[in-house]
Amino acid sequence: MNKIFYTLLALSISVLANAGGNPEHVSFPEAYKTEYAQYDTRNRNNGKQVAVMYANKIAIDSASNAKLAEGSKIIMEVYKAKLGEDGKPVVGADGIFEKGAFAAIAVMEKKSNWDANFDAKERAKDWGFAIYKTDGTPKDNDLECASCHTPLVESDYMFSYSSLQNFSM
Repeated sequence: MNKIFYTLLALSISVLANAGGNPEHVSFPEAYKTEYAQYDTRNRNNGKQVAVMYANKIAIDSASNAKLAEGSKIIMEVYKAKLGEDGKPVVGADGIFEKGAFAAIAVMEKKSNWDANFDAKERAKDWGFAIYKTDGTPKDNDLECASCHTPLVESDYMFSYSSLQNFSM
């Protein structure tokens, strides 16, 4: 009985460790600030954060297609929303929350030939995910990136596909 308990505990811990993606398979692009283009700034769907979106050249060049090309990388800088005295996000004139503290960097990468050790449950079709601290080191978290992106089939599993298409025109 103890053996089963500890086995289940170990499995659940390993699933939670990579729930926000897998930095062993989705690497952090150190030079994204200079080599990628910033294509969007938006409020995140959670209503508490601001996302600044970047895309590599492959993603930008293929954005007019129905799906982005293999090798596409999308970066999302995540900022906490600045809060007003009422505890609600402060909204700028453009409707975007004012940025507070820099919280994390999320990376999406598109590949068709992922390593067999990268479980398909951690991906949305060909997209892999990882979340990093603001210094580029892996961040532990309990997000399940793939589960939120998987329903977005029509937009190639991206929340910001239309923004990227508009940017690339």
